[in-house]
Amino acid sequence: MTGTVAVTGATGFVGQAIVETLLRSGWRVRALVHRRGLDDTLTGALETVSGGLGDEAALTRLLEDVDAVVHVAGKVRGRAARDFRPVNADGVERLARLALARPEPPRFILISSLAAREPGLSHYAASKREGESRLTGLAAGSAMRCAVLRPPAVYGPGDRELLPLFQTMARGLAPVLGRAGARASLLHVNDLAAAVAKLLAGEAEGTYELHDGTPGGYSWGDIAAIVAAAAGRRPGRRLLVPGLLLRGLAGLNLAAATLLRYQPMLTPGKVRELRHPDWVCDNTALTRDTGWRPAIRLRDGLQPLLGSSGPRTNEGMSNVH
Repeated sequence: MTGTVAVTGATGFVGQAIVETLLRSGWRVRALVHRRGLDDTLTGALETVSGGLGDEAALTRLLEDVDAVVHVAGKVRGRAARDFRPVNADGVERLARLALARPEPPRFILISSLAAREPGLSHYAASKREGESRLTGLAAGSAMRCAVLRPPAVYGPGDRELLPLFQTMARGLAPVLGRAGARASLLHVNDLAAAVAKLLAGEAEGTYELHDGTPGGYSWGDIAAIVAAAAGRRPGRRLLVPGLLLRGLAGLNLAAATLLRYQPMLTPGKVRELRHPDWVCDNTALTRDTGWRPAIRLRDGLQPLLGSSGPRTNEGMSNVH
């Protein structure tokens, strides 16, 4: 199946990769553009609608005569629940209601986050889980088919969250920000985009986790060793960052953000996410229902990144954890 697909968050790290993959797959793409434009390589290759998730007129134009919606836009920085909910929960509901109001409701794919599996950890995680619940609640019993993807930490060209950590490890210092025994899955952004294309090509519905295919995920030591191998260097010195120190820094950062009115990334909630012991995913359901399989393992995905000049622009509204 191909046709016209509406994409939100198209100017961000994940959104651009999805747009590129869908264009290559034969889809016509209509992108919601908020403040910042698309990569120059995409200019002229797709239709754009200017506006944000709070603009119902723009969303109505975005959804006109589309066959599918891929909702990528999300807020990852904030001080309190009220910073996340307008985008991650209210925005999902607004877009879903407008999609349902179409004479033929489009297929709806929500890019959520593995953090939604543990909504009690942070305001961000709670808002992502709430967005999922609002979508699936609206879609239940309706003509709109929907699927939710819960990716783990995503890296790749354009990443500005994980790449600095990988670069630090490649230079010989391997900070351990989580618990010593913690394990986590990872995913290359191109594999995430390929999963979206697979979902759009079929009729699978449900909530799906996905990862790069490494059974049991990675420990901090595994990641440090793979980064060193990808960079062609010896493994760096491990530096265990105490949880007490991280929590103290996060508390200070949150206080400063409140005083100076900026949107922080490091908060007490983010520290709880970082120190959660199990962020391991399972591909079984997604592979069974769509045939999708990951193609890029961590070492292969890191080699071009660690030898590159740096990431492309990311507007900070379309990342996932």
